[in-house]
Amino acid sequence: MTNDLIRVIAGVDTHADTHHVALISQHGTHLADEKFVATGSGYRAIIGYITQFGPVIAVGIEGTGSYGAGLARVLAIEGFEVVEVNRTNRQSRRLRGKSDPLDAYQAAESVLAGRGTSTPKARDGYVEALRVLRTARTSAIKDRTAVLTQISGILVAAPEAIRAKYRAQTTPARLKAMAALRPDSDTADPAVATAITLKRLARRHQHLTTETEDCDTDLARIISENAPALTHVTGVGTAVSQLLVTIGDNPERLGSEAQFAALAGVAPIPASSGKTTRHRLSRGGDRAANAAIHHIVLARMCTDQRTKDYVAKRTKDGKSKREIMRCLKRYVAREIYRVLQNPRPAPATNDLRPRRLALHITQAAAAQHFSVWPTAISRIERGTSREHDLASRYRVWLDEQSQTSA
Repeated sequence: MTNDLIRVIAGVDTHADTHHVALISQHGTHLADEKFVATGSGYRAIIGYITQFGPVIAVGIEGTGSYGAGLARVLAIEGFEVVEVNRTNRQSRRLRGKSDPLDAYQAAESVLAGRGTSTPKARDGYVEALRVLRTARTSAIKDRTAVLTQISGILVAAPEAIRAKYRAQTTPARLKAMAALRPDSDTADPAVATAITLKRLARRHQHLTTETEDCDTDLARIISENAPALTHVTGVGTAVSQLLVTIGDNPERLGSEAQFAALAGVAPIPASSGKTTRHRLSRGGDRAANAAIHHIVLARMCTDQRTKDYVAKRTKDGKSKREIMRCLKRYVAREIYRVLQNPRPAPATNDLRPRRLALHITQAAAAQHFSVWPTAISRIERGTSREHDLASRYRVWLDEQSQTSA
């Protein structure tokens, strides 16, 4: 067989310092394999190596989100079709053993067979920026929670004078008072050492809170500029950033809302037996995306009237809270996917305040009519609230008041 008739499939086993590349033909014949350094010059050498035998059909890479991210980015820029290869088949590993060349050939063979592969995330747009920013936010929140736990543990065994000082205070007031402490310099005194430690922990909590707020500000700015339609979905908050990270910079790799639901771990799995017909949530998918959708559902169950009505109806039907939340998670996944595919901005609400003032109606009167706080009406009028159901009812009510006054 001459070189011009060979079409090549490459497989790459990635590591922190080196990448092992293996080449097979379109018929599965092993051609060659070699190790390269995981640097810019190594990436250029890999491109020259995989093209020397003939046209390249595709390149299968293990770990496109970690060790193989740099190589996948360079190959995509050069126009190669990059395929993410999942974990090596365990049965094949037991039978054939494990080494870098074997893993690289396994990656190439997986691409040829179309087995255990997927489209990798592009990682070249604003979603990648969201992912990096969320890393700092996640660690700040985790550390802040650990600080509160440490403070509680110290107060349990602290001297009675210190415990009595903070016993009746709320957590914010307690942290503020601890951060303002001016303990003595005698650190050998247990009471002084305790006060010094509480002050340091309280200041650390304040610093982490500021860091979290800064991260939220950055995330909100990126989302409002690049995916404004998602910010108008009820109850999303900062959880939408995680969902965007899960989807990636190339959402076209998801062909249907069912695929997105499976990726987010909210696809229903049959769990029926005998006369019982029921479903349960999938335990697969991205657990961080599943947690984000869970938070959206909890927010809607507390604030969204449509969700409250749905929960009440399904409860009367005999559904448990877990089953109701499973259904709600699937609905949220469907709504978010449709917004991604067909983004539409929410209707403007900046006309509501002038209309209310023209009718000589106070915010307190409007809030009393809808049994909400005046701040809820204020947020809707300023466009900072995503309570679309309340905004719609508010608009209809103003129309009725206008017709009555006329």
